[in-house]
Amino acid sequence: MAGRRRAALALALTLVTGAPAIATEATSATVRARVDHHLKQVERLSGHFEALLGADCPRFPSRAEWDAYVDTETDGLVLLVAHLEQAWVEAKRTGDDDVRRAAKAPKRQGDHGRALVDKLATCAEMNGASFSPMIVWRRIEREVPRRQAEIALPR
Repeated sequence: MAGRRRAALALALTLVTGAPAIATEATSATVRARVDHHLKQVERLSGHFEALLGADCPRFPSRAEWDAYVDTETDGLVLLVAHLEQAWVEAKRTGDDDVRRAAKAPKRQGDHGRALVDKLATCAEMNGASFSPMIVWRRIEREVPRRQAEIALPR
């Protein structure tokens, strides 16, 4: 009897909302496409940071130009972390272990953050500028959730 009521309720909700009443796991292919989108962005940003880490420190004639450079690179790091986090959020929507592994694999790209902050500290010295790693880490912590919401694909 209870099973019939549940089935009737599910059917009624489906007819009213036009969607399944019982939440179903997202298809593996759909989730994979969403995860892949974020991982492509991670790859693009990682390539930028790898090039930056391998290059000599840029020189800037003014403090304002140095600050703009640090701001731009920190923004890129925020975006990298946001895409990493969003890939994992998407992957959790499926039970497909391959999709989940794919989303977790680039977490090591987060190491770029530590290396970048170290590089910025070194470059700050060479430019005669001050630099506070804690300000960068706080900004990342504060801005990642907002950026994650901005980059999330519509469902």
